[in-house]
Amino acid sequence: MKELNRWVYAVIGVIVLLLAGLVYAWSVMSKSIAASRPDWSAAQLSMTFTLVMAFFCVGCLIAGMLAKKASPKIYVMIAAVLFLAGFMVASTTGASIVMLYLGFGVLCGLGAGFAYNAVMSTMSAWFPDKQGLISGILLMGFGLSAFIVGKIFAAVTPSDGGDEWKATFRVLAIVIFVVMMICSFFFVRPDADFQPPQSTKKKNTREPALDINSGQMVKQPSFWLYYIWAIVVSAAGLVLVSQASGIAVEVGGTSVSDGTIATVVGLISILNGIGRVIFGGLFDKKGYKPTMILDMIIFIIAGLILILALSTGRFSFIILGFCVGGFAYGGVTPTNSAIISDFFGRTYYPMNFSLINTNLLIASFASTIAGKLYDSSQSYFSTVIMMIGVTVVGFVVFLGIRRPKAKGIKG
Repeated sequence: MKELNRWVYAVIGVIVLLLAGLVYAWSVMSKSIAASRPDWSAAQLSMTFTLVMAFFCVGCLIAGMLAKKASPKIYVMIAAVLFLAGFMVASTTGASIVMLYLGFGVLCGLGAGFAYNAVMSTMSAWFPDKQGLISGILLMGFGLSAFIVGKIFAAVTPSDGGDEWKATFRVLAIVIFVVMMICSFFFVRPDADFQPPQSTKKKNTREPALDINSGQMVKQPSFWLYYIWAIVVSAAGLVLVSQASGIAVEVGGTSVSDGTIATVVGLISILNGIGRVIFGGLFDKKGYKPTMILDMIIFIIAGLILILALSTGRFSFIILGFCVGGFAYGGVTPTNSAIISDFFGRTYYPMNFSLINTNLLIASFASTIAGKLYDSSQSYFSTVIMMIGVTVVGFVVFLGIRRPKAKGIKG
């Protein structure tokens, strides 16, 4: 099987992340769930998204710690089982929200983390010459999932107060389990002496600044400054993703159908996917500084557009704001992946990568905070201000980030 072209493995990776990324479809899913449980507050429902992001990080971290203990196909299989159990458990939710938290929040979150680490660490080994680009392509699948699954979910699951969403969850459980199990057999690591095909063009790559393990990495100031940057900029994106349906409804009112809302929210995912490829390629060509600066500028522009939408009530501004915001959020994840490889090397990449992803454990609380802001103000204006504010903090932190040098290693 190792004789297959490495791009075939990349396609399989995209398929797995397309399924694992459905946790980002929560904004659309929650609309039907909220309608069936009107006594649950926005903050309670937002906690589901916080949990799924937190346990996504936990699953990614566990998979990173055990990366050398077993084949990556085992971790994809574990992810398949966790998704099966997660959606089945969530479908048993009654008057209490606990089973939704356990099923979708905990089990599906863990499954997404296992799949994410297995795909990213395996494909990083196959594409040492295209770290930014391959990260963007793979994560495009992770981002587009919310659009594809969101559209399907909205089409078959009306938000009329019924419990049809439970049946949809059960179907998703089976489909994800079967497809991931099949894809798992294509997950193999390259041999230790693997060399990527030589390009006929002049190489525009450089060796990693360092090649150090996690213990050494966490002693580097550059790691912690980037970690803080990832938290605040991820928080901006997660606020938008988790509250998108509510923002669209506030501006569009009852005149906008569920299908239209799902389509408009899905634009975030489409532009997120496009952004991941473009920002990944930009990182390969220009490095981390232009990539991060451009990303933050676009985030602030998105926030300003959404303020215009909420102030004027014009739905066209919502569409534009979601497109721009989705594109900006697309710049965060490929930068996480590429910067860990560029700053700290590829030998210990699975564990180092899983550590940087724990930023979402903190960033995920942004969606709950945003829900509480809405509960107290009954408007998403404060949510958008929060999105802009954390991005400004990101600019300040960015000023201290430097590519590490070998002499800066602390043993």
